[in-house]
Amino acid sequence: MSLHLWNSQSTVTGQNGPYLVLHTESGNRQLSLVGSNCWTVGRSDDNNLVIPDRWISRNHAMVQCMETGEFYLIDLGSRNGSFVNGRRVSVPVTLQDGDLLTFGQTELRFYCPSTSPALLRPEHTPAHEATVTATLHMRRLISVMVVDIRDFTVMTRQTDEKVLSESIGTWFRCAGEIIGEYGSWVDKYIGDAVMAVWIHSPQGAEPREMLQITRAISALAKMTSQLHKRFPLPFPLRIGAGLNTGYAMVGNTGSGDRPDYTALGDTVNAAFRFESSTKQLGLDLAIGETTYLHLQQLGATEELFKRYTVTMKGYETPIVTHASSFSDLDRFLKMQH
Repeated sequence: MSLHLWNSQSTVTGQNGPYLVLHTESGNRQLSLVGSNCWTVGRSDDNNLVIPDRWISRNHAMVQCMETGEFYLIDLGSRNGSFVNGRRVSVPVTLQDGDLLTFGQTELRFYCPSTSPALLRPEHTPAHEATVTATLHMRRLISVMVVDIRDFTVMTRQTDEKVLSESIGTWFRCAGEIIGEYGSWVDKYIGDAVMAVWIHSPQGAEPREMLQITRAISALAKMTSQLHKRFPLPFPLRIGAGLNTGYAMVGNTGSGDRPDYTALGDTVNAAFRFESSTKQLGLDLAIGETTYLHLQQLGATEELFKRYTVTMKGYETPIVTHASSFSDLDRFLKMQH
């Protein structure tokens, strides 16, 4: 059995940075997890790690390095599942040094020795440039979206493990594709939720950017609502979403055409709180006051995004939010044609 890296990168031995060890009958091979922040695994040649194992799906799983240095394994809705230390993965799992990953009949061992940021930079990036980008933090205007699967715990109790893994893996894969299509990337995985960030220009958030974000939320809701038609789920899946716009400290720990930004601060925290508030409001989407002001420029009204005052964990005083159903969001989007 052979395993090769995309772009015909050669096998690397004696790793100082994170790497995978592929166990084969002819011996072990070490494969570097340096120079990118995302590696896909599967039989298809368009994967970073191509494994010709007939029990592996064409696009089987993904290993992603977050800005914290943590590595996640995300199953992409594979037919036969992805396993970490013998346990099937249904939601993204944080990898620990020495974890055994199983795809089909193929086993890989994940190793992540202590590394410096310089070891994680793409190979084509000059050392002085990597040092700058790894430590760069600036105050930027951003929009933060948090999307969470509703009643996930209930579904896990009523769904076969194989069906659960395949359906939720498909959800994460499709969510990543939708977020990418609308100009962002998955910044964080939090159990059965994802967070994405849009970074606006110093001149401010443009109407087309805000429209793009709301279209992404609508697309995520539609994709989620259709999953039960593909998998025998006990009930149709739904999501709740929070969206907030404001200033935050933004760090760039990557380079090239896909910098690995992350954002810190109250703007991010509030986005999570807005998403949680949709449960107490009985609605689908809750947005911050600044986000609403931007959407007003596109014709948003309080008829579609009603104003509420909510008490949020960690905040001493009630916070204003505008909340809506996804059907009202779609009515707003239809006004843009």
